[in-house]
Amino acid sequence: MKKIGILGGTFDPPHIGHFIIADEVKHKMGLDEIWFIPTNEPPHKKRAASSNEHRLEMLRRATEQTEYFKVNTIEMERIGKSYTIDTIDELKGKYPDALFYFIIGADMVEYLPNWKRIDELIQKIQFVGVNRPGFAAETDYHVKMVDCPLIDISSTEIRKRVGEHLPVNFLLPKEAVEYIKEQRLYERR
Repeated sequence: MKKIGILGGTFDPPHIGHFIIADEVKHKMGLDEIWFIPTNEPPHKKRAASSNEHRLEMLRRATEQTEYFKVNTIEMERIGKSYTIDTIDELKGKYPDALFYFIIGADMVEYLPNWKRIDELIQKIQFVGVNRPGFAAETDYHVKMVDCPLIDISSTEIRKRVGEHLPVNFLLPKEAVEYIKEQRLYERR
């Protein structure tokens, strides 16, 4: 049975923190693959700053050199807000022999009681929480915690830096940096 980690997010842009978490969880949990699932419209955030096409292309370019990193567009194909329970139900229907491990930050561990149909969801997947500065990751739900190197970086900060013409070369995979420059993403106009 294939063990698949799922890392969802807006990935606007995908940064090294995302890849450090994915790689650390893959190895510490003994997973076969990590699937990056970019959201179309997350239920808990505003819409992304860049288009689905740009976010998807950055993610594809940044993951193509790592054979166990895959990009799955299941949530981008859905219209409206995307909920984890809907994604998991669809994935389990398509891949009945896979075990899914849903990777979340400590902030989301604390937010689990607010997730749509959480009691049903917790029966279908294994949540994997990763540490995040300022969050205790306390919950009554069963979550396996994985310690990861703490990288205090955010896509919001990267977009701000690009807009201010500050360097981002060591905050993102080079493929994402190149794409941002090519497409002139996040520049203030």
